[in-house]
Amino acid sequence: MGLSLTPEAIAANMPVVVSHPPGALATRGPASSTSNWVAPITGQNNQGVARSEIKQGVRQAILCKDGDGKMGLRVQAISKGIFVQFVQKDSPAAMGGLRFGDQILQINDENVAGWSKDKTMKVLKKANKERIVMAIRDRPFERTITLQKDSTNHVGFVFKNGKITQIAKDTSAARNGLLIDHALLEVNGQNVIGLKDKDISKILAAAERSVTLTIMPTFVFDHMMKSMSSSLVKGSMDHSIPEI
Repeated sequence: MGLSLTPEAIAANMPVVVSHPPGALATRGPASSTSNWVAPITGQNNQGVARSEIKQGVRQAILCKDGDGKMGLRVQAISKGIFVQFVQKDSPAAMGGLRFGDQILQINDENVAGWSKDKTMKVLKKANKERIVMAIRDRPFERTITLQKDSTNHVGFVFKNGKITQIAKDTSAARNGLLIDHALLEVNGQNVIGLKDKDISKILAAAERSVTLTIMPTFVFDHMMKSMSSSLVKGSMDHSIPEI
């Protein structure tokens, strides 16, 4: 059975304020310091923003199957909708541009609203291996936030097991509205789901001063990942850097 996002469920699970836990301190620089900037939502020549962009509207994806008759795709049901749960690296789904959290609206001109996860996977299994046409809405449960690093190369948040747990006061994370109880999905457009915290930290450290995070409320993310093998996610999920 898919998750149902009722107003009551959202109210019970979504944080409403940014947490400033005791001891989470950041030094404010001088007024001219870039550590006090609110990061731009958009910007020219910013590859991280471009790779992370969540576009409005619906796009078409035309896929096929590999030599084993597989697409490298798994789905999950949420609120009567079908969403991409897993994209395997180097698979037809990955090459077709599908990403974690994308909503599948149609498969070969057939609406999937109200379908179960099992029904969707059965239809995909029986589909023509040479051409599968999908209507896709780009990651509706996700949002992006662009942050600016301070002089110590930090943006002001703490995460554990890929989930944001603390926001430091007077940092870019606090000023730009980053919230706790959200899962990190992408850093500058690169999928980090299933990576170890130390590996995510390395990606953040190597990023330029402007860093764009793609996040999802934890309670939605946990349902999305339900029944997924951790070894499959860590070893086979597509973590490539999207082309722009």
